[in-house]
Amino acid sequence: MKQVVQNYKSGELALLDVPVPGCKADGVLVRSAYSLISTGTELMKVSEAGMSMLGKARSRPDQVAKVVQSVATNGVPATYRKVMGKLDSYTPLGYSLCGVVEQVGAGIDDVKVGDLVACAGNEHALHAELNWVPKNLYAPMPDGLAPRHAAFGTVGSIALQGVRQGESRLGEVALVIGLGLIGQLVVQLLTASGVRVVGVDPDPARCELAERLGAAACGDPASAAVESAVAELTDGHGVDQVYLAAGGASNQPVELAARLCRDRGRVVDIGKCRLDLPWNAYYEKELDVRFSRSYGPGRYDPAYELEGRDYPIGYVRWTERRNLACFLDLVARGKVDVEPLISHIADFDDAVETYRSLKDGELKAVAVLFRYPEQTVEAEAPAVTVPEVKRPATAAAPARAVRTPVRLAFVGAGNYATSMLLPHLAQRDGVELSTVVTTTALSAANAQRKFGFSEATTDLDAVLGDKSIDAVFVVTRHSSHADLTRKALLAGKAVFVEKPLALTEDELAGVLAAVEESGNDRLQVGFNRRFAPLLLEARKRFGTRTGPASLRYLVNAGRLDHGSWYLQQGSEGSRFAGEGGHFIDTASWLLDADPVSVYAVAPSGNEDLQIVLGYPDGSTATISYVTTGSPGYPKETLDLVADGKVLRLDDFVRASVYGRKRWVSSRLPKARDKGQSAELAAFVKAVRTGGPMPVPLESLVATTAATLAVQAGLAGGAPVTLAGAR
Repeated sequence: MKQVVQNYKSGELALLDVPVPGCKADGVLVRSAYSLISTGTELMKVSEAGMSMLGKARSRPDQVAKVVQSVATNGVPATYRKVMGKLDSYTPLGYSLCGVVEQVGAGIDDVKVGDLVACAGNEHALHAELNWVPKNLYAPMPDGLAPRHAAFGTVGSIALQGVRQGESRLGEVALVIGLGLIGQLVVQLLTASGVRVVGVDPDPARCELAERLGAAACGDPASAAVESAVAELTDGHGVDQVYLAAGGASNQPVELAARLCRDRGRVVDIGKCRLDLPWNAYYEKELDVRFSRSYGPGRYDPAYELEGRDYPIGYVRWTERRNLACFLDLVARGKVDVEPLISHIADFDDAVETYRSLKDGELKAVAVLFRYPEQTVEAEAPAVTVPEVKRPATAAAPARAVRTPVRLAFVGAGNYATSMLLPHLAQRDGVELSTVVTTTALSAANAQRKFGFSEATTDLDAVLGDKSIDAVFVVTRHSSHADLTRKALLAGKAVFVEKPLALTEDELAGVLAAVEESGNDRLQVGFNRRFAPLLLEARKRFGTRTGPASLRYLVNAGRLDHGSWYLQQGSEGSRFAGEGGHFIDTASWLLDADPVSVYAVAPSGNEDLQIVLGYPDGSTATISYVTTGSPGYPKETLDLVADGKVLRLDDFVRASVYGRKRWVSSRLPKARDKGQSAELAAFVKAVRTGGPMPVPLESLVATTAATLAVQAGLAGGAPVTLAGAR
């Protein structure tokens, strides 16, 4: 299928061939009929992409701050790879469309194949021939509504949410500053609510359009006509509400809002404009400044948008989805007229040229629609079963042709895979990147372009059934790791799975059952720290020990950004369940044993954990996993004490050993190597030669069991014994 994409580094726009997205549970696969170009938001993004690197930095100071923090945490090389990887990737455009349901995922019962739906979301309602859309981001179309009008659903919801934030009442007077697409819709919604509207825009054509659609008067912000209209309609008191639907760097809109708003009036910010509030003006009138966050309640909440968890109507009357349905109903009943807003309808094949015309100013438009081909193309039907690959009773490495490259497939191509794994593999001799599999078509296409995969697909079963593929990398969300690992093992593949291996005891048992059934134990979990060159050298310098050891590991994990999928504990497990295996594995490797007991406690009110691991020889490892520390402090510090010696690791940039002789590594602040490259080299070598995997399976299982025992210990409030531990 085809999709409109942009490279944020170069500014290139393209109509790219990408795989068809998979139809996951709790959502539908939609074939686009019309999609709407947001001439404000999207053109701003297109313009930013054409800026210099300095210009991009000035336009997004929030992202610059994240880069600075990443340098402090991960070092310059890793941060540079991460930033350049994001910039030099294709990103999608679009967030408002109407289309036909082509496939229905499990758990969906309100629509069927062939139904028309309006869709929302800058990750789901894209300018693409097919999109997977989760339940709370689509709404069935009312009878009689034209598909091209339903494509306005998302921007209509944005305007509707802004009006709701203004709490307009019958008979009031409102000022709408900015008469672009959102402003025109706000004018109509207010008029339909019995509110008289004055519009402001420097474009006479937009002012004329707003008056035709119901505004009492409109004019240039610098003209006296606007102030005269406000004075006449309000008896000189000023408007009850001001809606800022303008963009740009000028502070004129907020200054005009203060001048024309009544005492204790409301100012609602819908667009992205400059907000240097003149203190005296806003203070003296005690103006109520409000922000309207996109489509409504539910926006940016993964549990609502991705998992389909609705808010009870008794507590949240108007959610994203209910706003979307409401706007569609208003258009269907003729209360809002979007037809006059359509300046141009372009064929989807002409998408790149259309964007160019808009950017260069050749095409003057309020709203532009893409019209998609009407012919139906069947989506790839996912296979129902995975063929069983029988293995001999004794585990053995899969046979490989001599001197042929190791052929790898990646399931998942997210940030970690593309910044920390694939750059090392793409430049490694004797490795062939065969296939990348994702549920999101564009991420597969990006990975294929950047790293040279032979194929990109959304069909996992085709990859597992490809006998020429030697190994499968599972780099997806945590909840899918165990199932994907089990399937790949049963298919006879060597498997590299990012941590965690499993989130529950049942999942871990399922992986081991697959090993037993297939006779295939070619498994590696991404516990990379034991491969870090600095830590390897420090361990060598420390030497063998004879008595019990005491190990202290401080992990200054920090807080996650709001909306991070790591916070979805219901589906993805706790944060420590996701990454705690790293630290347990490192401790066990340094102590050369697997833990036999786990004791965990957590302070009330935050995610900080204190974990004590017990080992067979009496050694202990204390892991302090904290989220409330300073972001300026190193992320990982470790001390190992035994036999009159101390090993110290400072965040993988410096290590030291104190004993009869003191050894201190050179400090390399720009090279924080946590072992990914060496780990991958060891895995590829094992696959190529048929030799033992880099970490024994027993150790992987013990580390996973200990990680799971942390949650059990927190729930029970007592130490947990790991039965059967070596």
